[in-house]
Amino acid sequence: MSEDHPAVRRFRDAHQRASGRGEIRLLPSSAHTAALAAEALGCEVGAIANSLLFTGDDGPVLVLTSGAHRVDLPATASRVGVSRLRRASPDDVRLHTGQVIGGVSPLGHPSPVPTYVDTWLRAHPVVWAAAGHPAAVFSTDADELLAMTGGTEIDVEAAPLG
Repeated sequence: MSEDHPAVRRFRDAHQRASGRGEIRLLPSSAHTAALAAEALGCEVGAIANSLLFTGDDGPVLVLTSGAHRVDLPATASRVGVSRLRRASPDDVRLHTGQVIGGVSPLGHPSPVPTYVDTWLRAHPVVWAAAGHPAAVFSTDADELLAMTGGTEIDVEAAPLG
């Protein structure tokens, strides 16, 4: 995998358009989970910003949450103003983001996706998010994620894993 991979190239272009400041890093292998990404980066799993796509009443909803937590779907649905959130299928993830599960970035989607950023990410001065491919990540922080995505900060009622 190289920075010339089409998904990483699309991410890099979107990152530049959004005035992203973080470093894009290629991992030695795919990191389909927050734990694998944290291990490869040498950081806490909580510093991994998982990009989770859900289907709401009116279409897709992207939630960026700490890798150390789970999204409480009923509470989060209420906070984003929908009656219910369901995990998007792999086909829907590809349709709405142009990316595959494990590599979904907060940026570079074919059309805008309403985005919500978990308040728990503020606990880390540097967070890492996928850069369009399961073996590519970029560094950022909660404020930059909010600015680049036009997202809304919410508490996703995360329950600690473990």
